Amino acid sequence: MKEIKVYDTTLRDGSQGEGISFSVMDKLKIAKKLDGFGIHYIEGGWPGSNPKDMEFFKQAKKLKFKNSEVVAFGSTRRPKIGPQEDENLRALIKSGVSSVAIFGKTWDMQVTDVLRVSLQENLKMISDSVGFLKSKNMRVFYDAEHFFDGYLQNKDYALETLRSAVNAGCDAIVLCDTNGGMLTNELAIIVRAISSEFCDVSLGIHTHNDGGLAVANTIVAVEAGASLVQGTINGYGERCGNADLCGIIPNLQLKLGYKCVSESRLKELTEVSMHVNEISNMRPQDNQPFTGRSAFAHKGGVHINAVMKNPLSYEHIAPEKVGNHRRILVSELSGKTSIILRAKELELDLTKDDPKTKKILRLIQSMENQGYHFEAADGSFELLMKKALKRYKPFFTLEGFRVSIEKREDDALISEAIIKLKVNKKEEHTAALGDGPVNALDNALRKALAKFYPTLSKMHLSDFKVRVLDEKAGTAAKVRVLIQSQDEDSSWGTVGVSENIIEASWQALVDSVEYKLLKDKVR
Repeated sequence: MKEIKVYDTTLRDGSQGEGISFSVMDKLKIAKKLDGFGIHYIEGGWPGSNPKDMEFFKQAKKLKFKNSEVVAFGSTRRPKIGPQEDENLRALIKSGVSSVAIFGKTWDMQVTDVLRVSLQENLKMISDSVGFLKSKNMRVFYDAEHFFDGYLQNKDYALETLRSAVNAGCDAIVLCDTNGGMLTNELAIIVRAISSEFCDVSLGIHTHNDGGLAVANTIVAVEAGASLVQGTINGYGERCGNADLCGIIPNLQLKLGYKCVSESRLKELTEVSMHVNEISNMRPQDNQPFTGRSAFAHKGGVHINAVMKNPLSYEHIAPEKVGNHRRILVSELSGKTSIILRAKELELDLTKDDPKTKKILRLIQSMENQGYHFEAADGSFELLMKKALKRYKPFFTLEGFRVSIEKREDDALISEAIIKLKVNKKEEHTAALGDGPVNALDNALRKALAKFYPTLSKMHLSDFKVRVLDEKAGTAAKVRVLIQSQDEDSSWGTVGVSENIIEASWQALVDSVEYKLLKDKVR
């Protein structure tokens, strides 16, 4: 198996994605997770750009990385000064790393219109910067920014920029589709030509997803000769994002026979994806290939029946290979088959003719008639099944709660929840404020259970949806509340239905908490 080096830039390029802001501690946590997963290079940030990134490199030195090498990122020197005078290059050295990545201009338009220097001066900026860093005994990755656009506009000059970096001693040249607009067949032809011409230096690929082709472009680049792939976990990045390593790694390894990480570590891919989602405070993409909740979810009766007989009928790989799992969605489209398969997943023995199966099906049909919807509420469905089969013991007993909302003269709106419950016959009575009545109820419930179940601090609600089921009934209409919750390992959905939105929310909240506790107990 040909080995492909994986270069992760989540902490630098990924942090430029809208809505993402990492603290130093966040970056250290992600770096440790990537190291455990087996990533070869972790780009930690741009030490010359802000104090936070420099602090990351300072703290990263104290960590023991087993598989990864931390890389600092920067640019070529500024015009009209020597490399030893450039603050950016000096910051790279000061970061204390042994590997750096610097980007330079490839596209002549960028040189003349953005940098506003001569084409010759840009070549010298590249060679001076690479040579200076190599003189400090550093491994140098040269990122050829806007390479493909530059190659198409002025092929000769684009090649000259690469030669400047290679002749100065860089260890790898990375071809960047910075604008993310390259078509796959065109990119493959160019990478093949560069691979042939620069056969004595490692070739890397860095793509963006503005055309929706970042993963495909990275894969064909590897087939065309690239041996280093750059990307981010979950495809985080500026504009439409970077190439998603969660799609690149399994495609290269499971489909094309390249080695990116060990087989045992590949099984941690979904966990890594969830971990980065959690720290980034970003909602997971359910339809994300390989690692999303819906990646191996089946709803249609024909699909479920076929998967039950042979998973290959509707699954391109076994979900366990990437640490994911098959989900059978329960709905009016699936019938008994979905119940039997879900029972099998939960190690519950049910058959099609079992009276218990029929009982659960009738219960589901009755509840769906009332407005419940289990397709997006896998947590509630698992609890429902175990309760129906008498395989479930409650983690607490509610004695009562009260929710109040107070609007004051200054227009301040205060929401408070008071709750009384019992855990193992021990009574707990507490209160909490919140941004709204549901948030206050959530806070009060967690506060009451905290000393009994400390792992609840590791979960949070990631989405809250309310659907009016009968709009003609106006404010008296029945509503369905769907809650999405997650922790560092997984996410799950729960549901509640009532004419009272607080009661519907309470049902979904309780299921969310109890599912988390059940999951931890099973583990």
